[in-house]
Amino acid sequence: MLKNLESKKLIKAVTSVNQSKRKLYMLYNLTPDSSITGGAWYSADGFESEFVDVLNQQCYRFLKEKADGATNVENPIAKRNMQYASLLQVQKYITELGISKVALKVDDIEKILQTLIYDGKVESTIQASSRPAAECKFYRAVDSLLPSTGLMRTPCGICPVHRNCYPGGEVSPETCVYMTDWLNL
Repeated sequence: MLKNLESKKLIKAVTSVNQSKRKLYMLYNLTPDSSITGGAWYSADGFESEFVDVLNQQCYRFLKEKADGATNVENPIAKRNMQYASLLQVQKYITELGISKVALKVDDIEKILQTLIYDGKVESTIQASSRPAAECKFYRAVDSLLPSTGLMRTPCGICPVHRNCYPGGEVSPETCVYMTDWLNL
């Protein structure tokens, strides 16, 4: 019965990122929500970590170039303000690069910039205005004031399962591929 409806183009099968082995069906002319498809970060093969890394690098590069371009300004307030780029400017830059096969929305770029904030590479500010929210959010590249501690540079410092890690366990220092890769650097 489902195959018959699919062949008549009344419904279509959609794969959920949360339940990849289970098919979901929806009306043919509807577009699935990004909570089901995973949005721009997922393809048929799964999560596109390389794509996200490239977007991270390019967003940071754009903000870093903007910050470096303001080094000749003597007024400290003007210099600081010139280092900021709006969310729309960053989206326009990424779109013009043509590195994405899918159209990236403002929300997608904002998520990438949020990861850069968490990494301590970027800071954001909001300007009070009656303009749309995307025109009021500004970002700039920053240099870290303090280097990260030695523990945070090891795989254990950022491991999400470090609490379950112990010698002889399912997750252990002896079998940790991240530790092996880090030691071989």
